[in-house]
Amino acid sequence: MLSHRGPRPTVRPVTRSTALLTDHYELTMLQAALASGAAHRRCIFELFARRLPEGRRYGVVAGTGRALEGLAAFRFDDDALGVLDGVVDDATLAWLADYRFAGDVWGYGEGEVYFPDSPVLVVEGTFAEAVLLETFLLSVFNHDSAVASAASRMTLVAEGRPCIEMGSRRTHEEAAVAAARAAYLAGFATSSNLAARQRYGVPSAGTSAHAFTLVHDSEDDAFRAQVASLGTGTTLLVDTYDVAEAVRRGIEIAGTGLGAVRLDSGDLGVLARDVRRELDALGAHDTRIVVTSDLDEYAIAALAAAPVDGYGVGTRLVTGSGHPTCGFVYKLVAREDDDGRLVPVAKRSPQKGSVGGRKWAARRVVGGRAVAEVVSHADTFAEDERPLLRPLVRAGEIVGTEPLDVARERHAAAVRELPVAARSMARGEPVIPTEHRTARGSVAP
Repeated sequence: MLSHRGPRPTVRPVTRSTALLTDHYELTMLQAALASGAAHRRCIFELFARRLPEGRRYGVVAGTGRALEGLAAFRFDDDALGVLDGVVDDATLAWLADYRFAGDVWGYGEGEVYFPDSPVLVVEGTFAEAVLLETFLLSVFNHDSAVASAASRMTLVAEGRPCIEMGSRRTHEEAAVAAARAAYLAGFATSSNLAARQRYGVPSAGTSAHAFTLVHDSEDDAFRAQVASLGTGTTLLVDTYDVAEAVRRGIEIAGTGLGAVRLDSGDLGVLARDVRRELDALGAHDTRIVVTSDLDEYAIAALAAAPVDGYGVGTRLVTGSGHPTCGFVYKLVAREDDDGRLVPVAKRSPQKGSVGGRKWAARRVVGGRAVAEVVSHADTFAEDERPLLRPLVRAGEIVGTEPLDVARERHAAAVRELPVAARSMARGEPVIPTEHRTARGSVAP
């Protein structure tokens, strides 16, 4: 397959302030709340999706690790305060200068699947310190979870054949790094993005583009140069000119031990069959076929019967395969009253309502299969209900950091637990229902 040499690097923390990755009105709300006294009320915010993107059966939680990195750097340094001069008053600037999130955060484990109303993230602190995180958290989770949800569908239909993330040139340069991380979390084997390799240890892979062939005097010269430099295990791009001739010349130059050939245009299913016959006729039975060219989960599913050994996915992956956001919202669900008690609060707007109160979540699993998402106002569950929320931040200290491979393994386990219908690419309802358990213990869909 495509080469990915070199050691796995360590994760590098965010060093630049993330505090201005927010909206103007977060700061004006803060100023008014400081003046009214409400800023210091203890509050609980919840990040959740009212519904899944249309037709999706499940979503994937991604971005937790990046959010924790960003939270550690959420500080209003001199540069940030200088930008806010004239946005908020001096008293608010003074408060921001000392800002440190000192509350608690609970969340679904990264890589876990989620459903409508799943409390993916629960943030507890004063109104002032928690409200400032809204835009940053939504930005991270909406993007990364959208990519991971698309990637999960693609790896499911690939049925064990490796998927390669190669969408860097189709999105913002920083979004490309986050997308590569999210795709790897959801089962992609490698990424073309070297910054993702540097920051998160995502294995990188790649060989050559059409430009490499065209810069040489002939396709033969290009193949010889690539094999001489990268070895016979490399992947040759064979559709610059004539595919059949390129396959024959590639095997003649590299031998029957050639690692793979790549197809990037045309009817990929038909071409893959033709190329497989040609490779086998030449004795290159172990040479693999990798296909690229605007693939998505539907195209991958359509190629299931073709002799394809791997898929390179770009544009559709980094744009969420038609759903570039998850529709996550961040809502206040409880606040401290004048007697110091936490009381539920909820939005009642049509189509945009919320359920008040601090919530916990579990997944009911029967016979190894998930059958329901249970959202409860109590933190106790039955033996067949697996708790989903885990501590991420305690009293301002980040405690939920974990290796990306742990999230990757968690995702694989969560998907294995889902009903078989989760593998369907047909539009449909969430693969399991969400049940709401009230404080008194009743359960309603």
